[in-house]
Amino acid sequence: MEKEREHSKKSIRFYNDWKVRAVWDDENNCWWFSATDIVRAINNEPDYTKAGNYWRWLKRKLKQEGVQLVSATHGFKFEAPDGKLRVADVLNSENVVLLAKNYPNNRANEFLDWFTYSDNTLDGQSRKKPYQLYESGLLRTLEPGSLPW
Repeated sequence: MEKEREHSKKSIRFYNDWKVRAVWDDENNCWWFSATDIVRAINNEPDYTKAGNYWRWLKRKLKQEGVQLVSATHGFKFEAPDGKLRVADVLNSENVVLLAKNYPNNRANEFLDWFTYSDNTLDGQSRKKPYQLYESGLLRTLEPGSLPW
């Protein structure tokens, strides 16, 4: 049985009103995103079971084509619709992009643009905060070593 990892941060971003859940992995210093949430968002699928079935089919199809997206070593839990925590397939940012680029019928192009470039994504928020701090001028007013960090 695989050991489940603790994760200190959770995040939810919304793509066209669909939740895309993520957890922070302190060990690998990266975000992991729920694969089923991504499929639900791309397919505009309200039924969680159908989205899960589609994800399993798509994962097998892509694996046969030589595209390996999910590692069996990631044991993160997400809250399921029934309120229980369940281990879920997760993708790091690189594999989210790989999935979107290999998605059938190019349906994921808009999602990929949102995930990659939007200020509402986890990465977009991460990039935006340092720029806001820099542009605020606060950094120029501080003397090196003047703050007890």
